[in-house]
Amino acid sequence: MSKKVLIISTSLRKNSNSEALALAFADGAKAAGHEVEFLSLRGKTVNFCRGCFVCQEKLRCVIRDDADEICQKALSADVLVFATPIYYYEMSGQLKTLLDRLNPLFPSNYAFTDVYLLTSAAEEEETVPQRAISGLQGWIECFERARLAGTVFLGGVTGTGEAKDHSEKLQAAYALGKDL
Repeated sequence: MSKKVLIISTSLRKNSNSEALALAFADGAKAAGHEVEFLSLRGKTVNFCRGCFVCQEKLRCVIRDDADEICQKALSADVLVFATPIYYYEMSGQLKTLLDRLNPLFPSNYAFTDVYLLTSAAEEEETVPQRAISGLQGWIECFERARLAGTVFLGGVTGTGEAKDHSEKLQAAYALGKDL
């Protein structure tokens, strides 16, 4: 059965390593016959949540920026995929801000059940993405039908485009997408 997949790259760098993982995931999902939308936060405006909770009643944020449109896309996606660089052993600020702004999804009849996290960092230790994973799991726990379905971590990359030298990690991201 074909699924609707929304992939969100939160790195603001062009040709970033986490985005390379996201594109590999997208290729795998497309090869499996899924409907894939790839979205980058690069060039988008995502303001901070005001904590007003109007979204809990209106099911839409009062702030009219790109996060509002992204939230509407996430509402109907069967699968959400977040790609982020790891900064100081945590998800990027852009991803955290977006997760906060996805608050209108909480009381909604959201479609997603599977959530994936793709990360990259200069550090290579397998423990590097744990705080980012934990942070995303905290968000996922607010959605009783959702689960963290998989992760891929690419360590040892700093400069743009270095992911191309790590075919095993790109293949792992591709396989996750293909196995949806």
